[in-house]
Amino acid sequence: MNTVAEFIESGILELYVLGAASEADVLAVEKMAATHPEVKEEISEISRAMEHYAQSRAVKPRATVKTLLMATIDYLERMKKGELPESPPVLTPHSRRSDFDKWLLHQDAVHPADAEQIHARIIGYTPTATTAIVWVREQTEEEIHHDEHERFLIVEGTCLMRAGEKNYNLAAGDFFEVPLHAPHQLTVTSAIPCKAILQRLSVV
Repeated sequence: MNTVAEFIESGILELYVLGAASEADVLAVEKMAATHPEVKEEISEISRAMEHYAQSRAVKPRATVKTLLMATIDYLERMKKGELPESPPVLTPHSRRSDFDKWLLHQDAVHPADAEQIHARIIGYTPTATTAIVWVREQTEEEIHHDEHERFLIVEGTCLMRAGEKNYNLAAGDFFEVPLHAPHQLTVTSAIPCKAILQRLSVV
């Protein structure tokens, strides 16, 4: 390339900003930027344009993403400290709270006073099943599951589960399995948070 303009128009600067340039191209860009202010300015302009593009098309993650991420981090930290992995029983219409007393009565299975809208404590994980104790203060976001069965056993409080076109009033002791492909949302109807055993099972 014989001119600075040709260098700028070559596309190498876009690759540089994206981190996709070769080592040789990176050195060439940095050398040109050090001696030609217009190259340095073009790099800044490309960076601003790409940041604007990304922000304008960013998708806000669901609130449950943070909840599950923090619960996973907590679970892994507990494993590092010596807690042994366990396999809680599979939730069925015949499940009872007493089936999970081992985990529900654990000294750390409490709802933190400063917890956000949803709080979760994972009590079992395998590649095909995740089981957690969850607390919901008011409401969950609407979700749809296509590749996993989501099941609940209500432990404390009451809630209204909307699944598809139907509403279900749930109280302590009730089991509910969310139908696949059905939009669903849980709304707490009690004065206290709704506490439940939540289990997600991969579709076989």
